[in-house]
Amino acid sequence: MAGGMHRGGHGASLADRAARSGVPGPPAAEPPPSAGRRRAAGDGHGRHCWVLDPPDAPGTWPGLLVEWRQREGGWQGRVAYTVVGDHGPVLVEAWLPADRLKQG
Repeated sequence: MAGGMHRGGHGASLADRAARSGVPGPPAAEPPPSAGRRRAAGDGHGRHCWVLDPPDAPGTWPGLLVEWRQREGGWQGRVAYTVVGDHGPVLVEAWLPADRLKQG
């Protein structure tokens, strides 16, 4: 929408506007991870990664690692990444095995 990005922001960064919103942020400290638990990736801010040959989209795709979890078969990462679809880019969010993710 026209002008929507500037209304009320007065040039402030998104982080500054979020801080002034009154909505509480994440807790200061997170309990240590243990088997079967989930934990945020990148200290809760997400972390860039490469997604290697995800289902239905062979190749290497840039992604954002959001969270880790441990299952009986090993570690999995929850990632968001885009792939080329029939009508343009498609956003995918999925749990993938750790061996399909490479540190970016």
